[in-house]
Amino acid sequence: MRHGKKVNHLGRKKAHRVAMLANMACSLIEHKRINTTVAKAKALKQFVEPLITKAKAENNQTTEKGTHNRRVVFKNLRDKYAVTELFSNVAEKIADRPGGYTRIIKLGTRLGDNADMAMIELVDFNELYNASKTPAKKTTRRGRAKKTEAPAADASQETTQPESSEE
Repeated sequence: MRHGKKVNHLGRKKAHRVAMLANMACSLIEHKRINTTVAKAKALKQFVEPLITKAKAENNQTTEKGTHNRRVVFKNLRDKYAVTELFSNVAEKIADRPGGYTRIIKLGTRLGDNADMAMIELVDFNELYNASKTPAKKTTRRGRAKKTEAPAADASQETTQPESSEE
């Protein structure tokens, strides 16, 4: 029984699993979204979200803690370009988000072996979801009701004026 064991071993030894998750995290940071299996996406989410939190906290901390956070993240990712991207572009974009930096969207099954596939992406870098939510918040019910009443009143005034001028 595996009571209290949270790590999904993904059918690999520890060294292989950690290397695979580090490579997937680097690809996620670089491309902002990747396609993988559902099990690997869930394991990657647990791996990468604490690293993103450390990158976000680096902007709010002093230099000593910022250097320490960079070293901790580099120990896990082992790619200096991914670390630079994470601490510069990604950290700026997610600065006000309290958590939940990634989103897993299930895509169906893979053609060859029928494995469940998913897309994992960084939430703040998807313009399709973020763009549709902002205009909906700007409109209110009261604003729409006033706009429909005003043209109706103007139209009734225009029809009454020509009739009074003919008489």
